[in-house]
Amino acid sequence: MDWAGLNAFVAVAEHGGFSAAAEQLHLTQPAVSKRIAQLEDSLQARLFDRLGRQVVLTEAGRLLLPRARQMLAEAEAARRALHDLGQHIGGRLSLATSHHIGLHRLPALLRRFAALHPQVALDIRFLDSEQAYAQVLHGDVELAVTTLGPTEPPLQATTVWDDPLRFAVAPDHPLARLAKVSLADIAAHPAVLPDAGTFTHRIVAETFTRRGLSLQLRMTTNYMETIKMMVSVGLAWGALPETMLDAQVQVLPVPGVKLQRQLGYVVHGGRTLSRAAQAFIGLLREDPAATPPAATPALG
Repeated sequence: MDWAGLNAFVAVAEHGGFSAAAEQLHLTQPAVSKRIAQLEDSLQARLFDRLGRQVVLTEAGRLLLPRARQMLAEAEAARRALHDLGQHIGGRLSLATSHHIGLHRLPALLRRFAALHPQVALDIRFLDSEQAYAQVLHGDVELAVTTLGPTEPPLQATTVWDDPLRFAVAPDHPLARLAKVSLADIAAHPAVLPDAGTFTHRIVAETFTRRGLSLQLRMTTNYMETIKMMVSVGLAWGALPETMLDAQVQVLPVPGVKLQRQLGYVVHGGRTLSRAAQAFIGLLREDPAATPPAATPALG
């Protein structure tokens, strides 16, 4: 719609002439005349009759005038709404995250976000990281905070936290009694790990396969808390994040071996992020434990 033309049309109709309309719009009279001519051309209808110095509405003009006023009022209301959107953050934020991150990384951040932006309706979905990736890709959620894996366009991943894994066993596990521990020693005992299709499983498994070693799996589960329980009672060894290490388990230092894992957020590169999502990402980056944003990490 030709908003400039409609605005000029209403001004001429309300002020009774082109000169008065031009003064009100801070335009020249020829500029107003040109806008009216362009509007009439686009509508294929004459809107004014020029009767000497008098300008009167035609039948088409009288039909258009109330509708033009309504359209301009709606346009102004839309402009104000967009302005208000820039001043106040509201709406809905759909967010996917894993149970582990939800328990160990997000509570303080979610509390702060809710306090800063009480008008935002949070839709939080607890999913495996791989499922969270898929939901962002398909547009089901706007943002995922998850373990980062291989990421290809249109998805974009940004590291927030370094989250290295450590080999861990129960304090009375046979491996806990060894003065020196190698990957071969660990591979000789059963493990409990996330499912084979997960990013974390790949990080651990590839560490062994690069050295020609295979894993003995007692069981798999995608709940890190369950893995820790299995480790702490001596049923298997596991690879646990440093945030979960305590007196219930014993870390196995393996010289020359690092299980690098990164956590961060994933968005769709073709989607315009809501202000709520942008605000949430801003808080993620302000987390005291956050590392500087980096490109999608390589697994290893």
